[in-house]
Amino acid sequence: MASKTKKAQFDAVKTLENIENQFTMVQVLNEKGEIVNGASVPELSDEQLEELMRRMVYTRILDQRSISLNRQGRLGFYAPTAGQEASQIASHFALEEEDFVLPGYRDVPQIVWHGLPLYQAFLWSRGHFKGMQIPEGVNITPPQIIIGAQIIQATGVALGFKKRDKKAVAITYTGDGGSSQGDFYEGINFAGAFGAPAIFIVQNNQFAISTPRELQTAGATIAQKAVSAGIPGVLVDGMDPLAVYAVVKEARERAINGGGPTLIETMCYRYGPHTMAGDDPTRYRTSDEDNEWEKKDPLVRFRTYLEGKGIWNEDKENAVIEQAKEDIQKAIKEADATPKQKVTDLISNMFEKLPVNLEEQYEIYKEKESK
Repeated sequence: MASKTKKAQFDAVKTLENIENQFTMVQVLNEKGEIVNGASVPELSDEQLEELMRRMVYTRILDQRSISLNRQGRLGFYAPTAGQEASQIASHFALEEEDFVLPGYRDVPQIVWHGLPLYQAFLWSRGHFKGMQIPEGVNITPPQIIIGAQIIQATGVALGFKKRDKKAVAITYTGDGGSSQGDFYEGINFAGAFGAPAIFIVQNNQFAISTPRELQTAGATIAQKAVSAGIPGVLVDGMDPLAVYAVVKEARERAINGGGPTLIETMCYRYGPHTMAGDDPTRYRTSDEDNEWEKKDPLVRFRTYLEGKGIWNEDKENAVIEQAKEDIQKAIKEADATPKQKVTDLISNMFEKLPVNLEEQYEIYKEKESK
């Protein structure tokens, strides 16, 4: 007689479903610019709301002009940011000057708003060493090109803050593709184990270059990966500046008061290509998908909300646009006026004391450059 199969006293699949169901998306402002979650509206004055909008509009113009400059051959590497202004700028708006920003390559706007002169951001794009001679008191690292490597670095900075009892956080950004890297898991796990005051933001813009988010992980969300590290995880509407600000502000307060790190997934979209280095998004995205996300544009919904409150209008927006264009023109001229990087600069910047083989190469190129 065949033995009866013993029924399991647990349901692992149900446990997973219960966890995933907890990660509902935080939203304050819907696509129509209407408040849908009054309890979560952040405490921002009219002046602060206006300043946040100003920075978002400025950043959109910076993106448009940077794309044009890249096509003219006046910039080098560039990763478009349009569509991610709420995710990037509203999250940064929740920070303080003493906080440390560790960006990915798409996160140049955050470090500019954190104090990096714009002309240096342009020089960084060109690969010029002066682009990341960071001014004293500007707490940033250069944008990380290696996918996800900034996650571990942010954990290290945050642990340093904790050991020195400093009331500051390290915040870092990556994309949904970055969450598939080993550095991502190592970083959030280490931060959780040591209670480091870090904020990890995964900007889920739906594609890691051409790989769709659903092929990155079997998880229903990226935010739920926080559970494995024993840290809080939040899924937020990354096209909603009020929701992003509120979530990051809360994470920062928790971190500086000993509550450890937070993982935040911002659900957003990039309207342009992955980078200007030949990516063609029409090969992997449909026009219907683009159109659907354009209805969620963070600038449109925030503009509608502020106009309804009587604190934003067309004249103010046009003034920001003109100021951005003027600043960009000045910055690119300053970048153009910077002496071109020489091979000897590259060699001499590598080591405090050059090894013998580089000393030889330095002399060779020094002679060539003198002619």
